[in-house]
Amino acid sequence: MLMTDTLFYTIFKTKLGWIGVLSSLAGLRAVTLPQNTQKQAFNSLGEQANQAVLSPELFSDLTEKFQDYYSGKETTFPDELDFSNASAFQKLVWQAARLIPYGETGSYGWIARQIGKPKAARAVGQALGKNPFLIVVPCHRVIAGDGTLGGFGGGLAMKQALLGLENTPLQYRAHAPTISAQS
Repeated sequence: MLMTDTLFYTIFKTKLGWIGVLSSLAGLRAVTLPQNTQKQAFNSLGEQANQAVLSPELFSDLTEKFQDYYSGKETTFPDELDFSNASAFQKLVWQAARLIPYGETGSYGWIARQIGKPKAARAVGQALGKNPFLIVVPCHRVIAGDGTLGGFGGGLAMKQALLGLENTPLQYRAHAPTISAQS
């Protein structure tokens, strides 16, 4: 019998490197960017991974989705995210970032407006910097209001590579198309 706080993980290889995924019964807890080795992918999952059970069979569908994504195919990721380690503000920001479609970008200010806090663009950037659901919550699609890349925890070269993988135009758009936060 599994305890409700049991964590599960898997490590798998994609075209760009090794990915680690950590999950609880409530949903995804963490996803890494591509790493050079399995060990780096595991370590990138953080301390929680040390108590997790290696369970690749639980992640077969998700593994396939990441294989597709890193092969340049448009991919939709699951909605089951475990926000138990997130603040209410982070959860709002991460949910709004998921509204930005594949191949498009939105600004930090756009997200701030979507969550009803139009003056919180800097705080949005800080929340995105703590995003544990990389790619699933596409913080790489969020750019500065002036159209420049802004920041990215994985480095700007990785951000550029991910946007390139999605065939996002090189002249980055300052705002995503108008999307209702209620959808």
